Amino acid sequence: MTLDPDQLDRSKSDLAEMLRRLRLEAGLTGDRLSARCGISQSKISKIETGRIIPGLVDVERILRALGVPAAVLQEVSALARIANTEWQDKRASWRRGIERRQAELVSLEADATELRYFLPAMITGLLATPEYIRASLNHSPGDKASVTIRKLERQAVLYDESKSFTFLLTEQAVNWALIPPSAMAIQIDHLASLSHLPAVRIGVIPYGTPLARGPMNTFTMYDDRLVTMESFTGRMVFRDPRDVMHYHEIFAVFEDRALFGDGARIKLREWAARYRGRS
Repeated sequence: MTLDPDQLDRSKSDLAEMLRRLRLEAGLTGDRLSARCGISQSKISKIETGRIIPGLVDVERILRALGVPAAVLQEVSALARIANTEWQDKRASWRRGIERRQAELVSLEADATELRYFLPAMITGLLATPEYIRASLNHSPGDKASVTIRKLERQAVLYDESKSFTFLLTEQAVNWALIPPSAMAIQIDHLASLSHLPAVRIGVIPYGTPLARGPMNTFTMYDDRLVTMESFTGRMVFRDPRDVMHYHEIFAVFEDRALFGDGARIKLREWAARYRGRS
């Protein structure tokens, strides 16, 4: 899959145009295609006009109903996968304002009931103390005080017992010294305290835990709908069910090796005490 942002944008219109062209070449009306593939005619119309982006399963149903050659099926399926991927440039996000990004996160968190966070590098804002949040914004432009307030307000969602949150943190993420030792000890204590919330599971992965793969990227899963994956320059948003399932499988590998409950809290107390010893 290409990660060229321009191609990600073009792929949506290209997919709609290609599916419409293939239907016309097959000599089928929207109604006849609907009957063959089991997708409503109104949905097919919206797909062909670019009003909705079809998932890979729907695309394959359409292509098989059209009887396209295997090479065409492979080409269009690859295009559909790209179309279900979004690139969010960090510089563009900063230009729009980091407060707008907080509003987007509030919306994602409100719509989801099962949220999973894989954190190999740093503590996420939902789990952070005010001092940690302020320090994490040092490289960001804009009104940092306002964004800090918004991040703290977002933390109220952790008390919503209609949702479930699972946070997986590596030892590096917990111990990345973004703030002075005494403040890091308080931050780690805060993690232990949040782990008692009914809707929250906090798992930690200590150094030395045998794992078959490395913790490459921070990512967040919102139900089975989408996954966001972060890099230094921006974030990718994956909506294709196959990509989402792949991240489910990755998350499960790390979740299986993490410490939860009292085991996690014992480790957190050890790490907090280590920072207090440096104060």
